[in-house]
Amino acid sequence: MSVPLYQAKAEFFRMLGHPVRIRALELLQDGPLPVRDLLAAIEVEPSALSQQLAVLRRSGIVTSTRDGGTVVYALAGGDVSQLLAAARRLLTEVLADRTGILDALRESKAVS
Repeated sequence: MSVPLYQAKAEFFRMLGHPVRIRALELLQDGPLPVRDLLAAIEVEPSALSQQLAVLRRSGIVTSTRDGGTVVYALAGGDVSQLLAAARRLLTEVLADRTGILDALRESKAVS
């Protein structure tokens, strides 16, 4: 039995739903990085980063290769960067709307 598309999308977005995963994807937009560089930039425990990278790898959104004793991660495709850019645009719009509402509330409070 196949999974409905809406359910597959929900599972995909749940997979993205962790700050460490999002930060790792943001960092990998500029190209492949070894785990040590990701650790330095994200500042989490190595085991926590490893766990989150494993989730991304299992989902197929990142790939990993070994270079000697170093594991290097990369985005599996360019669409990830487009997704992150779209999320940034949407978040900017949402926050702009909230700022407008807050400004209106502040103005109405000053008038009353």
